[in-house]
Amino acid sequence: MRAYMCAGVCMDFTQARQEIERLKAVLWENSRKYYVDNAPTMSDYEYDQLMHALEALEAEYPELATPDSPTRRVGSDLEEDTPREGQGFAKYEHKYPMLSLANTYSIQEVEEFANSASRNLESSFTYSCELKFDGTAICLTYKNGKLFRALTRGDGIMGDDVTENARRIANIPEHLKGTGWPEEFEIRGEVLMPYESFDRLNRERELAEEPLFANPRNAASGSLKLQDPEEVGRRGLFCTLYHIPTGQVDYPTHDAALNAAKSWGLPVSDERRICHNIGEIEDYISYWDKARKQLPFATDGIVIKINEMAFQLQLGYTAKSPRWAVAYKFKAEQACTPILSIDYQVGRTGAVTPVANLETVFLSGTMVKRATLVNEDQIRSLDIHEGDWVYVEKGGEIIPKITAVELSKRQPDAKEPIFPKVCPDCGTPLVKPEGEARWFCPNGTGCPTQIKGRILHFLSRKAMNILAGEATVEQLYNLNLVHSPADLYSLKEYQLLQLEGWKQKSARRFLQSLADSRKVPFERVLFAIGIRYVGETTARDIARHFGSIEAIKTASREDLLEVADVGEVIADSILAFFASPANLLEICRLQEAGLQFEIGASNKQLSNALEGKTIVISGNFSISRDDMKALIEAHGGKNSGSVSGKTSYLLAGTKPGPEKVKKATDLGIEIIDEATLRQMIGSQSETGDGLPGASALLFAEGMPLPGSDATDSMLPPAGELFEPTLF
Repeated sequence: MRAYMCAGVCMDFTQARQEIERLKAVLWENSRKYYVDNAPTMSDYEYDQLMHALEALEAEYPELATPDSPTRRVGSDLEEDTPREGQGFAKYEHKYPMLSLANTYSIQEVEEFANSASRNLESSFTYSCELKFDGTAICLTYKNGKLFRALTRGDGIMGDDVTENARRIANIPEHLKGTGWPEEFEIRGEVLMPYESFDRLNRERELAEEPLFANPRNAASGSLKLQDPEEVGRRGLFCTLYHIPTGQVDYPTHDAALNAAKSWGLPVSDERRICHNIGEIEDYISYWDKARKQLPFATDGIVIKINEMAFQLQLGYTAKSPRWAVAYKFKAEQACTPILSIDYQVGRTGAVTPVANLETVFLSGTMVKRATLVNEDQIRSLDIHEGDWVYVEKGGEIIPKITAVELSKRQPDAKEPIFPKVCPDCGTPLVKPEGEARWFCPNGTGCPTQIKGRILHFLSRKAMNILAGEATVEQLYNLNLVHSPADLYSLKEYQLLQLEGWKQKSARRFLQSLADSRKVPFERVLFAIGIRYVGETTARDIARHFGSIEAIKTASREDLLEVADVGEVIADSILAFFASPANLLEICRLQEAGLQFEIGASNKQLSNALEGKTIVISGNFSISRDDMKALIEAHGGKNSGSVSGKTSYLLAGTKPGPEKVKKATDLGIEIIDEATLRQMIGSQSETGDGLPGASALLFAEGMPLPGSDATDSMLPPAGELFEPTLF
């Protein structure tokens, strides 16, 4: 029997499977908080360490690795799938997938990267070393010298269209200058918010009693997704560009391509250096580890790329990252400051987290006054005493964290802090479940902080998208108007007018958003009710598998484990949730309020004809590409954006991407057309009934749908190389 060592603990197969499930749940949840909510609760370093632990476990137990593991997929910043009128962003497919970078905090691993490149490349080569900007990724497309489209990274395959917002960023040119630019090309980079703009924005938000942004990266990402382009223009953003995908411009090196882009008026960083060996790379890293503190914007590392375009192509890609580049991340900036006091905060799930109040210190461009102590074990392992001077750092330059105590400054009579035995909010005795490092308040239905936290989660954009925030929830709770999500649907206009600062217009907008939330699809409702460990993606998979809340209520543990990516930890959490009479009553009340607790006709799985099949689509069809993907999913299949050894079929319409066709042929993957697919899924689709939603009628009549034009601007031109690229 195999065994695996994790954090000094020997694991068998079952324990490894449970740990993989736990790590995946934690990583996807924190990925959502980072990319979508712009409110990370974990440092880059902590996140990266968990990712490395998952990679090691999956390497040891490859049968437990799944295609949608966070080790194989990039985080997503995509907005909700079906934006309401006036909200959300259109989505477009990236011409070249935007992948992430492999990263390291070790010079030795940079040396290993360089040695690996030397072994695999027969000729001499150089490195392009560049600053790693701490902003939000963007992809700009220019056609005939004019800005055509700006997309966020999204999930790496699809991105949100933020073109109108990008036009308001001062240094993104609307028109190129000079000569030599291609008729159409993409260039990738980062949108940043300088420290000065960040400080001004937070001062404005503080005066308006709005939540402050944690750091410039979050502020930049949130600003780029604003619905008001004019407000984007006032946020003081700027852009720096660093990559043109290979094959779009005819230059021998990455550096030459960026120099050309600069001559066209594009904002390219001047801080690149061409290095010839590991010694020069280390000198560059050492220089910027100090000099970056003088920059007016945030950086968190150095990117080292193979400079020669031909060698980039030769080295290729993994499922998630290019093999020709690596990011070295700087060690977090550190300061020593005293602890003034320790608070104990209760979260939405009842977890109690100790937080140290510090004498204010300046770190990585922001003032730090508080730092998490994680849990009781962390306090003990650091040997923290009241009044200690501690070293604080911002891992990944985001969340302040205490890493050590300066014992020479400890007072002789300093006492160890006493972790509370009862909930600091409601007084209920705390419990520590087996296998957990944290203490929890079990009073989920009576603890005010937990109640308000669950309501806030329910209201959030990715859940029910109701127009209210923390201040509103606080007032509604204090006025005894709302104590659970179901209470929201009983609110009347006259009650809302009791809230401080609310007028008739605000009340009516809120009530309209409540009415609109009754149309939110079941998978988002399932996410909104807040089952522990059930994130957005897992909720969608569970909803589509069972079809209704009634089926989930009565599902056994074995039934739940049949859902892709639902492991024992998640299954047990779902069973515990539906074993609670209070939770069942809440769901009953939400059903009476008119929420969707059954999968809509447009999302139902119609058959298992494509079960276990991974399909890549390319070209144009009698329906839109999105509807074709929905059709595949409705019959049990999975969609993928690129051809690989795990692809079952390449579905080729008219004008398919030549490189996808070539790769499928080289790998021996069957290429099918639309008629063949219709035969595979049976007669339903031939009559149109197999198509989700209103598309069925047009499909049955053989008519093209809106959006399924004869040309597809998202496909590479004939003969052009299809290659993935990093963000």
